Amino acid sequence: MAQVSLKDVSKIYANGVKVVDRISLGVENKEFMVLVGPSGCGKSTTLRMIAGLEEVTDGNIFIGDKMVNNVPAKDRDIAMVFQNYALYPHMTVFENMAFGLKLRHYPKTEINHRVSEAAEVLGLKHLLERRPRELSGGERQRVAVGRAIVRKPLVFLFDEPLSNLDAKLRVQMRTEIHKLHIRLQTTIIYVTHDQVEAMTMGDRIAVMQGGVLQQVADPISVYDKPKNKFVAGFIGSPPMNFMQGKIIKKEGRIYFDEGKIQAKLVEDMYKEITPYIGKEIILGIRSEDIYDKLFVSDAPPENIVRVNCEVVEPMGSEVYLYLNTGRHTFIARVGAHDRPRVNQDIDVVFDMSKVHFFDKYSEVTII
Repeated sequence: MAQVSLKDVSKIYANGVKVVDRISLGVENKEFMVLVGPSGCGKSTTLRMIAGLEEVTDGNIFIGDKMVNNVPAKDRDIAMVFQNYALYPHMTVFENMAFGLKLRHYPKTEINHRVSEAAEVLGLKHLLERRPRELSGGERQRVAVGRAIVRKPLVFLFDEPLSNLDAKLRVQMRTEIHKLHIRLQTTIIYVTHDQVEAMTMGDRIAVMQGGVLQQVADPISVYDKPKNKFVAGFIGSPPMNFMQGKIIKKEGRIYFDEGKIQAKLVEDMYKEITPYIGKEIILGIRSEDIYDKLFVSDAPPENIVRVNCEVVEPMGSEVYLYLNTGRHTFIARVGAHDRPRVNQDIDVVFDMSKVHFFDKYSEVTII
């Protein structure tokens, strides 16, 4: 079994800087776990501690039932794929993939079998005699993955392996790594700063900020039910829109008052939001939950907002509208047919059944 467990793991450098702060995380056998967060959040350091390339300052790391804090990297039965490929330029593809097995004194027949098997899986059989300089970026990345596969380790660790590739190739390699996980049925821990990669690849996502684990859940739960404002804003493209305003009550109904917007809350939210009546609060709404009134026939009048359209970005199958209320700017994601003129005032509708509210000071999710 290849579970990986981190229990109150911290990393503090000699200068006193704490880059990982008491992380506890369990990765199940055969699970694809993604560590995601902005640059400097501690995700790569966490991965390197699992790999044995960084010492653990506090806490314990287990692979299976074995604590590995003091186990050398070479004895942890893991394989790591780096961002920069780390291929030997003077070796062929075959030699690069076989090198680790040769160091471990595997029989030649076994090496040939494992390399051939991995090359078949990754579509590299016709490239085995080439050297890295003769390969494209995507082919080099596949060789790096192949070198890890032939080891047949308990756990695969990926450290931002696609960040050096162009957009089209990233999509292709993302799909290949996902299919590889399904085929190999092994445990993968994957680090990325790209939330699209995290959403599309992970069985679960662990969102990090400032060395602290913010939320761990499946992609849809993280998207629909973020635990705080940071997670809500980091996961999703375009990012969630935020507006600061006040919760008010009039005529028995509860509204979010932004100053120029007064949007009525749905009654299902009243219980959680009532303690905030008269207080400042943060509203979050995703771009796909804002509609052009021209295409909504039964919009509640109190949820219609007059805004100025500052920028129109056609994206092919959809359009991003950059809108301004006079106090806040936000983005609406609408259909490809909806293209108002720049600087035109338009009416949009907020879907108040899908908004989120956050405490102004703690930024923890209220609803």
